[in-house]
Amino acid sequence: MGALILLLVIIGAIALMAIGMYNSLISLRNRCDNGWSQIDVQLRRRYDLIPNLVETVKGYAKHESGVFERVTQARAAAVGAQTVKEQGQADNVLTGALKSLFAVAENYPELKANQNFLMLQEELAGTESKVAYARQFYNDTVMKYNMRQQVFPSSIIANMFGFKPREYFQIEEEVAKGPVKVQF
Repeated sequence: MGALILLLVIIGAIALMAIGMYNSLISLRNRCDNGWSQIDVQLRRRYDLIPNLVETVKGYAKHESGVFERVTQARAAAVGAQTVKEQGQADNVLTGALKSLFAVAENYPELKANQNFLMLQEELAGTESKVAYARQFYNDTVMKYNMRQQVFPSSIIANMFGFKPREYFQIEEEVAKGPVKVQF
């Protein structure tokens, strides 16, 4: 009788540990989803600012159509990205296109003094900071989630219930060396 109770206690303890590990994996997976949605919110905000910025610059720099087209195409690609990897690649292209746009704007002193341009520039700078923070939060959460799937005994639960690793939201090394330049 005593051995049966001991066996039941051991089975109960193992079941509670397994439930705890499963719930922990679910919690981390949901935090990854939340982190990604925060990145998505900030990127959408960024994408909404870009057409206004392009139109403002266009009014001053009409002959720079190639730059405007690259920014517009990069924005469209970023909006249409489906996976974390595609989003990272599209974001890298868009950041490069924005750098070109700001380089063009440097040649127009009247544009740099325009209130609308200054407001958009400030909004974009704030959004870039929020994107960076959201990216860091997401990547930290992905690291915890992926690590939890790899360590024993959580790896057993993760494999049993089909938990899959998440991708990091990475930026290219060249882009990582500095933010989008939004000050003149």
